[in-house]
Amino acid sequence: MTPTSASPQVDTKRGPAPPHLSTAFKRAKWVVERLDAVTYWGIVAVMALMVTIVALQVFWRYVLGSSIDAADELSRLCFVWAIFLAIPHGVKHGVHVGIDLFVMMMPAWLKEVLFRLMAGVSTLLMLMVMVGAWVATVDRWPELMPTLPITSAIYYIAVLICGAHAFLHLALLAWGGSRTWEELS
Repeated sequence: MTPTSASPQVDTKRGPAPPHLSTAFKRAKWVVERLDAVTYWGIVAVMALMVTIVALQVFWRYVLGSSIDAADELSRLCFVWAIFLAIPHGVKHGVHVGIDLFVMMMPAWLKEVLFRLMAGVSTLLMLMVMVGAWVATVDRWPELMPTLPITSAIYYIAVLICGAHAFLHLALLAWGGSRTWEELS
């Protein structure tokens, strides 16, 4: 069977191909790819900043005999941001912990149905994470960090961004299926 816009390719082992021919799907995938690129470079920048702060702290402490007051807090903040910016990249490729022994015994079509169902349910979970992060951000906004004149809500802003980014990935996976990020020739 040749792929058309009405009937996507079906691979009996991996399930149906994603709706690559849909203009709306291509546009949504393009937006998520751009967001992935921005967060990728954000992760690189935050990790570089964290390494620089830790290296400077070691130099200050052991060579100059002094200390940078905010070094611990800044490095912890960078670490939190790096982790929460990276989580949606793991969601994209399914590199999260999962127990799939039972699922692997199912036929391909049922695996695909379960995949899309779980991606949809997880999309709703990410929506709840975003709401929780928003409430926490608003609640913590007036509080400042102990050694920096920055709101302590900055930690929750990372969770909010992670939730929104993961929400987009999961919605795209629920729409396109398990083969969303495969390139079809």
